[in-house]
Amino acid sequence: MTLNFEIPKLVKELKKRKPKKVLVQLAEGIKQNVSEIARVFENLGIEAIFSGETAWGACSIALQEAEALKCDLIVHFGHAKFISSKFPVVYIKVKDELDLNPLLKKSLSHLKNYGKIGLSYSIQHRHDINNVIKFYEKNKKKITLSKKMGFAAYEGHVIGCEYSGLKVIQKDVDAFVIIGNRFHSMGAVLAVEKPVILLDVYNDEIMDMSGIREKMLKQRAISIQKLKDAQNIGIIVEIKPGQKFGNPRYLVDKFKEQGKNPVVITMSEITPEKIMNFYHIDAFVELACPRIGIDDFAKYPKPILTFKEALVALGVKSWEDILKTGVV
Repeated sequence: MTLNFEIPKLVKELKKRKPKKVLVQLAEGIKQNVSEIARVFENLGIEAIFSGETAWGACSIALQEAEALKCDLIVHFGHAKFISSKFPVVYIKVKDELDLNPLLKKSLSHLKNYGKIGLSYSIQHRHDINNVIKFYEKNKKKITLSKKMGFAAYEGHVIGCEYSGLKVIQKDVDAFVIIGNRFHSMGAVLAVEKPVILLDVYNDEIMDMSGIREKMLKQRAISIQKLKDAQNIGIIVEIKPGQKFGNPRYLVDKFKEQGKNPVVITMSEITPEKIMNFYHIDAFVELACPRIGIDDFAKYPKPILTFKEALVALGVKSWEDILKTGVV
């Protein structure tokens, strides 16, 4: 990776805001750059504390950490703005300045049967998207960027829990191209029915993700059935303001109506080790990031479902309804 941390932008913001103590969050892939970034704050005479907690997305803004440490600013590296907050936050997206041309050329053989392409990208590649569009148009492809909808910050921008911008253009394209990594393309596969082609910029490979869709949907169907059969159910809620998907009280009431024993559990991060401690729970519904139970299906000893999937198990929604709106 050739990362551009947009230091001039950061310095400009810091000089304008004049913070005394800053909590710095780094996305998981860039924590190794902590010393380089620390020097920027040192040179400006600003106290910087680096969060060691996971930051998989801008949904993980560490408001409680910042308040507990009496910081007056959060600087979040690696993601675009996700939610509004009264606490001041500066988002530094970080540009990945790779030469994408070799990968784009390699992708043409995978796209030879598709003339109309729906295009989405992870935020690190936004600066390069006009060049990508020009390349494909030069090679006689009609490009449509996914729409800016929901939590997506820009046209074409894709995040792990927001694929409505892809769904609305689905009828106008033959296939989707995702520039980024496997995480975003797996979410796209669950959201749309057209072929999804991943340009994996970090492993320098092109992947047709279509074959994964049926396997993942089968896994979700199995989890839903296990929740239907479960007696003791754990409903996991997150304290991070950007990871609140669904109403725990609603689920408690619905499960009790069906004679089940629901309990509400809070976790700052869901891990297999924490899940194992609740050995009497038969199945979990997590109201944090909807990708947790889907992506890490094989890691967990008990089924973990999203809010939408819980509605299917409860008979409130049908599986077909969920597929229309998207599992995530």
